[in-house]
Amino acid sequence: MFEVIFLQFLNGLDKGAAYALIALGLTLVFGTLGVVNFAHGALFMLGAFCAVLVRQLLTLETVTIDPTQLSPWGAPLEVREPLVQAWLGDFGAVLVNYSVPVAIIVTIPIMLVIGIVLERGIIKHFYKRSHAEQILVTFGLAIVAQEVIKAFFGPNPIPQPMPTDLRGAADIGAWLGMQANVITYPIWRLVYFLFAALVIGAVFAFLQFTTFGMVVRAGMADRETVGLLGINIDRRFTIVFGLAAVVAGMAGVMYTPILPPNYHIGMDFLVLSFVVVVVGGMGSLPGAVAAGFLLGILQSFASMNQVKAVLPGIDQIIIYLVAVVILLVRPRGLMGRRGVMEA
Repeated sequence: MFEVIFLQFLNGLDKGAAYALIALGLTLVFGTLGVVNFAHGALFMLGAFCAVLVRQLLTLETVTIDPTQLSPWGAPLEVREPLVQAWLGDFGAVLVNYSVPVAIIVTIPIMLVIGIVLERGIIKHFYKRSHAEQILVTFGLAIVAQEVIKAFFGPNPIPQPMPTDLRGAADIGAWLGMQANVITYPIWRLVYFLFAALVIGAVFAFLQFTTFGMVVRAGMADRETVGLLGINIDRRFTIVFGLAAVVAGMAGVMYTPILPPNYHIGMDFLVLSFVVVVVGGMGSLPGAVAAGFLLGILQSFASMNQVKAVLPGIDQIIIYLVAVVILLVRPRGLMGRRGVMEA
């Protein structure tokens, strides 16, 4: 029984990492710009399809004729090989094998540009509008992004292979001094959790220990005073929006081997992540992360067969039930601040 509970806990950390990453970007945007960004899930989706595009480019094939190999009819056989492997040899083969991590390098500048263009082109015009209008325009942007992706990549999920070295399962039980092969867990899911922890730690370190981050935090607390000091806080907030897009995009890239991306993957994660943000407390970065992992773990345990046998369908509604209970007890969420989204 301990093994089952421990595996469900690991599954919860895996789900919670995805929720926390998306919720972190959502909260970062709301805390700096005061915008409820319902297009943030679309940024997660765009990151996932950056990985798809990189994989497609890396696996473009070149066709050569090998006269030493003959078909049953005596004709020379065609040999197909990824173009990058034909050009770069073994290094090209490594790039193809590690297409998902390679896509991270490509995704960062792409998502940064998308985030900045989105903020400067559309979002900035809605700073002083109501939250309802912000939700409508960003939700519309998310739908447009979905349809564009659907037009280019089709409606079906596109599986992305993980690197061969990271396939299979890690023997967690042996690491903990238990009997071998008692507790095993997919290696890539562990990689995703470590990646999420690294990104979350980097974001908090950036905001806490850099001059840029300190100014941003000051601007979140009192935007007008920071502006009176001669600091262009709007430019810094634009960069923060771009960084939030990068975080969402990287989360999408790394999640593709776990869940094959399709055009509505962003919307699926957005709804849950917005609940995470509300539970954690609007504008609270630590609250978003804590709530992400908390709800991920609870959802994982609710999906156990033993639990569903007693409470059928509980895994589908557990997040919303917990949200209702927490908001009844703490209307501002776990770590919400006074005055945020309050009349």
